[in-house]
Amino acid sequence: MNRITRIILRNLFRIPGYYFKLCRYARHPERYTREETWAYIHKVLKRVLATSNVELAVTGTEYLQPDQGFMLYGNHQGMFDVVAIAATCPYPLSIVYKKELRNVPFLKQILQCTNSYAMDREDVRQSLTVIQNVTRQVQEGHPYVIFPEGTRSKLSNEMLEFHGGSFRCALKAKCPIVPFALVDCYKAFDQKGSKPMKAQIHYLPTLPYEDYSHMKSGEVADLVKSRIAEAIATHQ
Repeated sequence: MNRITRIILRNLFRIPGYYFKLCRYARHPERYTREETWAYIHKVLKRVLATSNVELAVTGTEYLQPDQGFMLYGNHQGMFDVVAIAATCPYPLSIVYKKELRNVPFLKQILQCTNSYAMDREDVRQSLTVIQNVTRQVQEGHPYVIFPEGTRSKLSNEMLEFHGGSFRCALKAKCPIVPFALVDCYKAFDQKGSKPMKAQIHYLPTLPYEDYSHMKSGEVADLVKSRIAEAIATHQ
């Protein structure tokens, strides 16, 4: 039995209720505050985590401040990453994601509920529009998550190149950056079976705008990647 099948079987009678309620949140966002919507998403994904047979260690949640806009940048290991982030952050977050995820059931509704944006990296104009929208939202106090590799690495805990363009949002918004390091999260859904396993998410110390304002986007990417790489090396 793989892990996704295990989660489905453990939540078989809950899934219809979860799905229809998420659809309602997605169809009528004006009826609910961000906090109400996120509280429900947080509850659902904590249940997913609880029935996944994954022991998730988390550190650094004190760097997630609910009273300001900031950008979260981290390594990307797979679909479990979203579960790890949403289940460990009690405050509303939105995500910049690749367009291919728009039609994945459950994930589609969660992305709609959270005012997340799909980015088409092959469409320069569309990507610039996303950057503008995210910048405005962050300036208004809404945190966003970006995976600067653009896709999961498929290299265990090794990272791909961080795209400098991903950091234009932070530079334009002049906001703090909170790096995060995922360790062994790829094992949850990429490896066969559903035996107990451990994974980690580490939110790292905040990088204030003043500390990177003089840098180009590629330099910021290198700085953030180096901090994440150091954290991964420490916790493997």
